[in-house]
Amino acid sequence: MGVDEVTPGIWMLTFAAGQAYVLRRAHGWMLVDTGLPAHAGDVLDALAGLGAGPRDVRDIVLTHSHLDHAGSAADLADATGARVLAGAADAPVIRGDVPEPPPVLEEWEVPLYEEVHARIGIPPRTPVRPCRVDRELGEGDVLDWDEEVRVVEVPGHTAGSIALHLTRSGVLFTGDTIANMGGISPSVFHVDRPRAVASFLRQATLHVDTACFGHGAPLVGGAGEALREAAAALGGPTPAG
Repeated sequence: MGVDEVTPGIWMLTFAAGQAYVLRRAHGWMLVDTGLPAHAGDVLDALAGLGAGPRDVRDIVLTHSHLDHAGSAADLADATGARVLAGAADAPVIRGDVPEPPPVLEEWEVPLYEEVHARIGIPPRTPVRPCRVDRELGEGDVLDWDEEVRVVEVPGHTAGSIALHLTRSGVLFTGDTIANMGGISPSVFHVDRPRAVASFLRQATLHVDTACFGHGAPLVGGAGEALREAAAALGGPTPAG
């Protein structure tokens, strides 16, 4: 697992598939996603290397229910005692109350989907250990992480996908609604691709300076302009608002 600083106080954790983020705030540490299953120890080691103990973690926010982002959530919740937050529509999946809905794959996505699962050694639709969700998040909810963190509902990749927008510093955590893999795009493996594209376009209207994706290198500085250019190529809106 790789650990890379994005900006002062934000680090990216990179797994064989998917990424998570660590934030250091004045009154605690936060996790945005948790990586693949069986990586809780790696995440805790990374936190220790940054100067944080398990009980320093205050919040674990899951951008969506897929195993490369919520796979170690239950183990980390147990180890840290942190509050677990997730989009309301994905919460039943994360809790294990309902199975993960399969993506609706485009023909070109099928071999890529198979390759990803072969690489991580986990068959498609393998259930992960259920995790409690202490707070279900929806559009316009606000978290206080020493600055306003606004929850943006971005359905399409999963029904309950959310993005987090730190409005003062202009940081956006997109989850898997946007990827930066050979270019900025609406990612892959969606349950509803048209809704995922609409969610991509919506995020391009936000005031963003730094964008942290679920897959691919973050954009630090000028991220909003890059997102608007990508949205324009898809025929979407370009003004920030």
